[in-house]
Amino acid sequence: MLAKIFEALYPKVLINIVVKRASTLVYIELCSKKGTISSVHEEFDTVAVNEKMLQFIQTYIKESPYFYVSLLDRALVQGALPACSKQELRYYYDLSDCEYKCVENRWAYYTAKSEIYETEKIYKDIGVDFLFSPFAIINTFFKDKIEGKLAIYALIEENYISVAVFESGKLLYGEHLDMQSVSELDEVLLADEIHNDDDLDLDEGIDLESMDVEDDGIELEDFGDIEDLDTLEDIDEFDSKDVEEELLESENVLDEADEDDFNEDYQRFSLIQTSIANYYKDERYESQFLENMYISDGVGVSRELKRYLEEEMFLNVYIRHIEIDAEICELAKEELGL
Repeated sequence: MLAKIFEALYPKVLINIVVKRASTLVYIELCSKKGTISSVHEEFDTVAVNEKMLQFIQTYIKESPYFYVSLLDRALVQGALPACSKQELRYYYDLSDCEYKCVENRWAYYTAKSEIYETEKIYKDIGVDFLFSPFAIINTFFKDKIEGKLAIYALIEENYISVAVFESGKLLYGEHLDMQSVSELDEVLLADEIHNDDDLDLDEGIDLESMDVEDDGIELEDFGDIEDLDTLEDIDEFDSKDVEEELLESENVLDEADEDDFNEDYQRFSLIQTSIANYYKDERYESQFLENMYISDGVGVSRELKRYLEEEMFLNVYIRHIEIDAEICELAKEELGL
């Protein structure tokens, strides 16, 4: 009883960390049972913990003995599987070097043990309380949609794309994709594709039968703290422009930043395209024809990604912006009962 009274005297300090490609975003909320007291964002030019970041975090830790550090899992080896029991999971992936967590006893997400230990070492000066899976974010961010008809969902980060197929709340397929996996040769070819965009035959679609499918393996035990999130409604991110303005834009030479955006979005499209091909061809999964795709966009993708997916994959694509650090904070609140 005394502990609860003592705890009520102090705010909860929620420290939420998202590691990006060349920087780290730290979002901090001070909360009480009545709600958020204050919040602050800060971005640091490091992917580890430097002195400046540590001092920033410690300033807020001093506000209360009740502080909690949450991170988005950035392991290369992670994913989601359409089973929950150890026996069933073995059929899909060898999880002996991973930790996993079941969701509503229907499906599971996993991550490499070695990368959990590495994360603990990196953040040893402040500790880690919650490590949230991108698949947990997808599950809660699109909860109303996931409980409905068959669709494919994606969370887009700078370095990664997490893809999941759901029907009636049941996961059918999940894959974690690495943006850095595109080779230098692929990037050169990709640049040529973007420069000659008019030469792309968008009417031919894709030949799923001709695509290579990699078959990975993994196995495991029991996972730590990784949870859920909330739902959002569909929005179509295409801007409305008149024909004259559109034609003028098409005649302009792309500047370097725009070109980089197009290159990255074509890479994202290619990874998603290959992942869908894997889903269709791998006999371990209950593959069905996909018509709708919901994207949670954490980086600000160009409208070209939507166009690629709709014209090449014949998907109905809906994109919604997501503040990943704020969503992680909401997961931590749910975990703490705030």
